[in-house]
Amino acid sequence: MRFRQVHLDFHTSEAISGIGAEFDKAQFQAMLKEGHIDSITLFAKCHHGWAYHPTSANEIHPNLAFDLLGAQIEAAHEIGVKTPVYLSAGLDEKLARRHPEWLHRLQDERINWTRDFLSPGYHEFCLNTPYLDILLNQVEEVTRNYDVDGIFLDIVGARTCYCQNCVATLRSRGQDPRDRAAVVALGEEVYANYTQKIRERIHAIKPGTPIFHNGSHIRRGRRDMAQMNTHLELESLPTGGWGYDHFPLSARYVQQIGMDYLGMTGKFHLSWGEFGGYKHPNALRYETALSLANGARCSIGDQLAPSGKMDEATYRLIGAAYSEVEQKEGWCKGVANIADVALLSAEAVPSGQEDDHSIQSDPGAVRMLLEGNLLFDVIDTDADFSAYKVIILPDRIRLSAQLADKLTRYTAKGGKLFATGESGLNEAGDAFAIDLGVRWVSPSAFKPDYFRPDFSLPSLGTASFVMYEQGQLVELAGARSLGLREKPYFNRDLFTFCSHQHTPSSGEDAGPGMTLHANGIYLGWPVFHEYATKGSLPLKEIVLHALQLLLADERTLQTSLPAQGVTTIQYQPEHGRYVHHLLYASPVKRGNGVEVIEDIIPLLDIKSTVKLPSPVKRVYLAPQGEELAFEQDGNTVSYVLPRLECHQMVVIEA
Repeated sequence: MRFRQVHLDFHTSEAISGIGAEFDKAQFQAMLKEGHIDSITLFAKCHHGWAYHPTSANEIHPNLAFDLLGAQIEAAHEIGVKTPVYLSAGLDEKLARRHPEWLHRLQDERINWTRDFLSPGYHEFCLNTPYLDILLNQVEEVTRNYDVDGIFLDIVGARTCYCQNCVATLRSRGQDPRDRAAVVALGEEVYANYTQKIRERIHAIKPGTPIFHNGSHIRRGRRDMAQMNTHLELESLPTGGWGYDHFPLSARYVQQIGMDYLGMTGKFHLSWGEFGGYKHPNALRYETALSLANGARCSIGDQLAPSGKMDEATYRLIGAAYSEVEQKEGWCKGVANIADVALLSAEAVPSGQEDDHSIQSDPGAVRMLLEGNLLFDVIDTDADFSAYKVIILPDRIRLSAQLADKLTRYTAKGGKLFATGESGLNEAGDAFAIDLGVRWVSPSAFKPDYFRPDFSLPSLGTASFVMYEQGQLVELAGARSLGLREKPYFNRDLFTFCSHQHTPSSGEDAGPGMTLHANGIYLGWPVFHEYATKGSLPLKEIVLHALQLLLADERTLQTSLPAQGVTTIQYQPEHGRYVHHLLYASPVKRGNGVEVIEDIIPLLDIKSTVKLPSPVKRVYLAPQGEELAFEQDGNTVSYVLPRLECHQMVVIEA
């Protein structure tokens, strides 16, 4: 996979004339060079359903007079730029009007994109209909007729569909379409059949062609679905609703499952398909650096104008980021992430209570780990637990017998757990399934209540801190207390309330709130969900204190990078070197929650200490090549980075 990719959207209405009329080979090539681009995904078929090449399997756009796809591929290949090809798989608006009976349906038989007749929008197809054969023929035609460097298929995934084809399939098998489990299982079967047939068609013509099926999210805990692709493209537009926390969460899971992957952002101010919207160049500098720091290649989304002329401002913008990426690639190939801590993803361990907790606990935990400068992976239950010093069980990781046994074997060999809220309980939720030195009593009768830690917080010292969400009451059974739960005077309701929000602490002891045991630490509130939704500083400082206790002197990295920084260490086995990435930018929210990066504020004199398996021979800055002074104590190396502007790699040669 190449490092400097562009995803060139071209969803173009039949109501626009002169499609591709201003395409010019020399201008197209000049923009690719201006953008420092080495791979560009081009369109064979868009969401409107039109082809951008001569076709017998589809219909060429009615206002396109030549083979635009062929001309673009020829122009790109002539200057050494690869050309994966895009086909809209889930959406085909012209065909939707002709065959509405093939559309995906919700349980009430509505379609799932356009909500009413006057709302413009697309109509998604079900792949358990004759549409699948049409799509397969379109994919085969493009693969056979063009020198494609990959196939990208969009708007696909396992769907719960209630179209008449799916209902008929279930009933023919003696299953009930009112049984959600049966509908879910059929949706997964339909998706697996689609991906298998796509692979067969493509690889029968060009074996080994890269294939990616885009559903906008890589589901944690579903390696089987991930492996239906040859590689992964992590769609993550910070300004498009994803935010800047989304990509690290996704990448920290994907890197350790062993597949090639890239980070996909966009040049747009808002989201896909925006014309005339631009990010600040510093935003793309940061976003591409974030991909590199997380072991990923880079992809930036653009939208080609109907005329076919490349937008010069866009490629100056992209070039500002990719000129830097081009210089850094040598230190970013074939890397493995160094991690002390693993977050066992809430998404990867379904609780049967899928709600806001299961959605927000992972992002809340990742935000704390990033702000605490911890080295971490996000894992599922198939991961090798022994690779980590501490495993976090966030908020509601109830344990099957199998998972409890795997965690027990992990702690027996010295591994530590950090469990919060209901995590560690059995699937029934009425007892701990692993030994954390506490006995479960019941959910707390109070919401909120308070925690008075036995330790001082760095920013706030000691106090009784409000814990906004409902916690779990426990009793000591071998652990020692790290702080007490305190009751409020009463819960707030119509007849008993105090002041504007919640009732103050009564100071009455309600048992241990946080405990320490040989196997780990238990904290009795869903603090990660609470941090994701409320962002309370004491929550983070309590959690970071707990993790520092568990890691003790085994922590790989200590750094003075501020909380809004991001840091990783990637190991390059081929070169025997560690690459310490440090990034800093401070997104601000503008408009209706849009996260924007504009100014990059340089940081000075960032001190880092890294504990490695062997002594260090050399420390230098990349790509600059400047030597960096360091001190060494055994296998521990310390250095000061004089200046950090956006992104810096510190290379440690062992």
